[in-house]
Amino acid sequence: MTGSAVSHVLHRLAEVRGWQEGFYRDLHAHPELSHQETRTAAKVADRLRVLGCEVHTGVGGTGVVAMVRNGEGPAVLLRADMDALPVREATGLPYASTATTIGPDGTEVPVMHACGHDVHVACLLGAVDLLAGATADWQGTAVAVFQPAEEVADGAARMLADGLAAMVGDVDVALCQHVLPFPAGQVATRSGPTLSAADSMRITVYGRGAHGSMPHASIDPVVLAAMIVVRLQTVISREVEPGEPAVLTVGSVQAGTKSNVIPDHATILLNIRTYNEGTRSALLDAIKRIVTAECTASRSPRPPEFELFDRFPLTDNDAAVTERVATAFAAHFGADARQLPRQTASEDFSDIPRALAIPYTYWGIGGTDANLYRQAEATGRRSEDVPVNHSAGFAPVLQPTLDTGTAALTVAALAWLAGPAGDAARVGSHR
Repeated sequence: MTGSAVSHVLHRLAEVRGWQEGFYRDLHAHPELSHQETRTAAKVADRLRVLGCEVHTGVGGTGVVAMVRNGEGPAVLLRADMDALPVREATGLPYASTATTIGPDGTEVPVMHACGHDVHVACLLGAVDLLAGATADWQGTAVAVFQPAEEVADGAARMLADGLAAMVGDVDVALCQHVLPFPAGQVATRSGPTLSAADSMRITVYGRGAHGSMPHASIDPVVLAAMIVVRLQTVISREVEPGEPAVLTVGSVQAGTKSNVIPDHATILLNIRTYNEGTRSALLDAIKRIVTAECTASRSPRPPEFELFDRFPLTDNDAAVTERVATAFAAHFGADARQLPRQTASEDFSDIPRALAIPYTYWGIGGTDANLYRQAEATGRRSEDVPVNHSAGFAPVLQPTLDTGTAALTVAALAWLAGPAGDAARVGSHR
């Protein structure tokens, strides 16, 4: 796709901004938890119908899929996630969320778009608007996937189980982005392993309850859990090769209800992040080995129980696809096109291209006020002053974040979508 054609597709960016900013504020003020995204999905579908798209709803529960078919040419899949988090917002914005809902455990929880999925939705809708309004400048098919439940790692899988592959047909490449806490206006790409695989584990260990005044009659699961937590700290430092990125975090230890009652069990919740399957398997094996040994040492009356949940795949960006997107970004964004550092966050987006057997890339866009970011770096206070994803203060600046994210999706898609004169290379296209 030539630079002039890209510029022509993007010339309506200000027009899109006219509805997009209000749409984003509304999404931010009305977040919904994973698998509860009914309002969000309805608003997305309504906007897509206004744009004249072929729209499918209820995919995998609350997922929405739209197609802009524009003649022969490659097909490009663009994905945005829609769900929010059980976080009480503390941004002070006039459109801050005050929403609460009933969580999966039946208790009332606050809800906030603390990870920027509202940005992703607004940007993808904007990109669809730009492409649908400039069909004379490209050829092929743009597929927009609005995915539920990324935060619990099963939204992509549910959409696939509900027939996503048959719905979208032959696709050549999948593209995705995420807003991150670096300066707004920047875009950043990376080839190869980019986001870690993640596994959460629930471990239950058993003891023998007793009165707090009679510890000799007990097998104390609190002490057992404490020994396990300490011993697990050696897994990364002593069992993973130096230089190989890996994280093991114990996020919760729960046992007992009263100070003078020794309980009969304890529950440990932990999470690991890895970048290759060998390290992933080694960490899971080490955790089970250590927990089982500590239970034996403590004379636990029952074997420990292990439950894996919220399992995210490795995001491993295709080199050729990433280079093509990076080249397009450099041509459009200039010095604001950067290299993305490896991230220890995790995503389920890659489940979709893997199931479709197509290459993919996943990049970052900045969402932090550039002046705030520079000042925080200059004073060595970036960790303290720049809110990060999943924090109560995370709120990307409205602009240039939305413009950048909308343009990035559009520019990346146009790197494949053939122009009327065939000026876009059709590498990998089977259409």
